[in-house]
Amino acid sequence: MNTTTEILITSILLLGGTMLLIGSIGLARLPDFYTRLHAPTKATTLGIGSIALASMLDFGLNLDTLTFKEPVIALFLLITAPVTAHMLSKSALHHQLNPVRRTQNQALLERARAQEPPEPSTPQD
Repeated sequence: MNTTTEILITSILLLGGTMLLIGSIGLARLPDFYTRLHAPTKATTLGIGSIALASMLDFGLNLDTLTFKEPVIALFLLITAPVTAHMLSKSALHHQLNPVRRTQNQALLERARAQEPPEPSTPQD
């Protein structure tokens, strides 16, 4: 492996580590549940994706083979992180967790809480 590819892989690893650190700090420091939910889903997904990309490049360039583990891991994260965040935020919404005072569009929050779930469908005879 030459110096250019080592610098490229190291840069991608540093980017991923920095994004993971930012997501972790956001999880610990942001003021309410809704904003705390945002930090790990966005920043850490990008961080893990960067680390998986660096791993794929390293194995691909060193072993001259393609591995499919890293793309599958990245795809799994890209699919599950937004779904999990949506489910957690809907649960928090219905458990009446209040956002911080300066959150915009708080009238929409009350409107979303007032919505009823759809009626279950009846089987057709």
